[in-house]
Amino acid sequence: MAELGLLTMGLAPRSPRMHFGSRVFLPCLLWLAGCAALSGDAWLVLGDIGAGAGRSRLKALTPAPSRTPVTYTVAGRPGAADLYLPGTGTAEAGIVLVPGAVPQGKDDERLVALATTLARARFAVLTPDLTGYRELRIRPGHVREVADAFCYLVSQDALAPRGRAGIGAFSYAVGPAVLAAAEEDIRDRVRFVLGVGGYYDLRAAIRFLTTGYFEEKGAPHYLRPDDYGRLVFARTAVDYLSQETDRVVLDAMVDAKLEDRAADVSALAEGLGPEGRAVYRLLVHTDPHETARLIAALPQPLLAAIQALSLQGQDLSQLSARLILVHGKNDPLIPYTESLALSRAVPASRAQVFIIQRMLAHVELSLSDVFSGQFWSEELPDAWRLLRAVGLLLREREPARSMTDAERVTPGTHFDVKAEACAHG
Repeated sequence: MAELGLLTMGLAPRSPRMHFGSRVFLPCLLWLAGCAALSGDAWLVLGDIGAGAGRSRLKALTPAPSRTPVTYTVAGRPGAADLYLPGTGTAEAGIVLVPGAVPQGKDDERLVALATTLARARFAVLTPDLTGYRELRIRPGHVREVADAFCYLVSQDALAPRGRAGIGAFSYAVGPAVLAAAEEDIRDRVRFVLGVGGYYDLRAAIRFLTTGYFEEKGAPHYLRPDDYGRLVFARTAVDYLSQETDRVVLDAMVDAKLEDRAADVSALAEGLGPEGRAVYRLLVHTDPHETARLIAALPQPLLAAIQALSLQGQDLSQLSARLILVHGKNDPLIPYTESLALSRAVPASRAQVFIIQRMLAHVELSLSDVFSGQFWSEELPDAWRLLRAVGLLLREREPARSMTDAERVTPGTHFDVKAEACAHG
């Protein structure tokens, strides 16, 4: 298998680069599919994602985008991000691209590559630096941080012409992104949410990342989970433990596992107090029938955070954004049934789901040699599904006039956005 590099947030190991034959023929195949029903831009974008840092037709046709650090303040709350703009002309729509829980955060080279691709496709792309994400910590406060980033983006006509703007997120960032899109001050202005490999019921996601079990239509299914999900949960839990000893020990356990996934940390667990042991017991259990009981035994602040970050049980009726959901059938971190559940939680007209059978694992895409029978019999339909998803994203744009020099953002620029600016423009 070879890397296509789609929408990657670093939660899966890298794979070898694409075979030369795949790199040559994939854009052609996507072009043939795209000509049937979709804009030619869709195959250009997907081809550029597939090429990674290599040559592509989109790169040949467009100048390199700019990447500018920006700071902003929304209702007194400071924020920082990178802003990507087309190399010439102006953006036709804006998107806040939420980084995942990886040490590099918004500077992860694969997120940078995707943001650059979207900027070539005439999006203004904002990648916020969320507090704690670089330390693998996911917090309810990130909902407001994402909303503030969107507020900054949509407050400038040059970045979101006529209000054309949305949010893109991956893995465990999908929950905060959807919740941000439902925030009262921006929910009427978020036109779309792109979610790749996301969750709906955080408790169900925890059951999967610890035991590998999930349910579809009431029937149990098993898939070996990637240990990375447990590490993110453990690091997140640290913030909600009252004893310093528990926090130190859990941090040490995560560090050891990040260094060597096969490391035995059971000896460290002996130093945990009651709260730390409750977290540890949840992370090492393998019986899905025990998950609910073990979650209930967690410290109350951690339980509150889980509830705040879960979409299940939240009122999504006020969500006006269109959902474009993409999920791998064999995702080892979050089961694909979570994206299906999310789509069912909103009106059918508001969500479109693309389940990728083979080409997508979690948030990294792979492709067999195009000369193989597997590609033609199993992966070509996936390529069509992905092309449709990209086409939906690109339809959020409309032609826009050229950007003047006065409208361009320069390094060091700071914007102070009034709280009401998001609600009323």
